[in-house]
Amino acid sequence: MLAELTDAECQHLDNAPVELAARASRWLPSLAAYADMVQLPELLASAEEASKVTLPEVRATDMPGRKRLQSGAFAAALAPLEHPVLDWCCGKGHLSRTLAPFCPGEIQGFEWNPELVRDGNRLAQHFGDRVSIGCQDVMAADLALPDSYHGVALHACGDLHRQLLKRGSATGLPRLSISPCCYHLNDQTIYRPLSERASGYQKTLKPGRSDLRLAVQETVTAPARVREQTQRISQWRLGFDGLQRYLRGRDDYLPVPSHPSRLLNGGFADFCHWAAAKKQLELPGTVDFDFWLSLGERRLAQVRRHELVRHLFRRPLELWMVFDYAIFLEEQGYRVRLGQFCDRSLTPRNLLLDAVRVSETLTMQ
Repeated sequence: MLAELTDAECQHLDNAPVELAARASRWLPSLAAYADMVQLPELLASAEEASKVTLPEVRATDMPGRKRLQSGAFAAALAPLEHPVLDWCCGKGHLSRTLAPFCPGEIQGFEWNPELVRDGNRLAQHFGDRVSIGCQDVMAADLALPDSYHGVALHACGDLHRQLLKRGSATGLPRLSISPCCYHLNDQTIYRPLSERASGYQKTLKPGRSDLRLAVQETVTAPARVREQTQRISQWRLGFDGLQRYLRGRDDYLPVPSHPSRLLNGGFADFCHWAAAKKQLELPGTVDFDFWLSLGERRLAQVRRHELVRHLFRRPLELWMVFDYAIFLEEQGYRVRLGQFCDRSLTPRNLLLDAVRVSETLTMQ
């Protein structure tokens, strides 16, 4: 099946895992349940509702267009807001300023980068938003949280969003709304689940950082230029890998460090000379670079097809992580809803974990 795919089909199926699973279920019958397994409720608002809360372009200074729309969709999915908001790892406060007009109280942001703090407060003051950003390391052991705030985090990475889950629930925040990202960014070699229930599977399921990185390896929103550059450098690396095996007479992998961006302005030969110098490998003057580049192109075509099977596990792995978070919050006394706050074409990291403390729910009833 994989060998028969054209490059266009390969690219299409990489971005359409449900369709890929349906095709592959002919050989792996268990994949017939894939669509149901990864399906989640849609928490996204209508286009009209989302547009009402999205920050107008004239007020979205220094705010990338896609980030503006993501913040608007996230804010619309949280409506209505009933508490002052704590924006976790808020950067320049783009989400904070989006939420400000609809928040019944103030919005306080936590951000560790002092430059972003200064820029965010400047923007909030300029546009008259009720937003105050403080320079704060959210991983600090002595961090104290205001206990009446609604904690929000839009794409805080790894241990940062897990810190909000743990510290926010321990403080008893009335509501936590999180769209997690970059699950692999943590200080543990093997991921340890947060919930007691998921911890019971630790003996059989031990995902490491490289496993968790798989969950976020999608380029559905990457510009065409970035996708082309990524493909080109992958071809070069695979071509050089073939060349170094030949020159060294050893059929094993030789890791090459991250390349400087300037190399993209050159060609494959420039990349090979740079990589060889990094690995103290001398290139003879008779190297047929066209031959090794062609080899790299063929190997990349094979790799992309083989990776399709691996990529089927991206969303299930991400859901395993987020289900662990949801169960953890339920164990801490929250009522949790989990779904998608926007279409994946806007961002593949479109999951929303929205948790309300049970005592708060009873009070509202």
